[in-house]
Amino acid sequence: MKTVQVSIDSDLLEDVDAAVRELGASRSAFIRAALKAALRQHEIERQEARHAAGYAAHPVQPGEFDGWETEQVWGDQ
Repeated sequence: MKTVQVSIDSDLLEDVDAAVRELGASRSAFIRAALKAALRQHEIERQEARHAAGYAAHPVQPGEFDGWETEQVWGDQ
């Protein structure tokens, strides 16, 4: 594990410290978890952008998925 120095505004640090007291965690563990969550969110947004770009470059054609419409019918429930 590496140690890094990060500048954080004092109001944000107070909020982090309040959260770690409530959770019974360390500041470092909390920040690591927050960074992991931010990286997961970034990856989701990156994949969504790729997906949107793919459909923009190759839009669905009329009739392309007509054969699958019956698969959506669940019948009477």
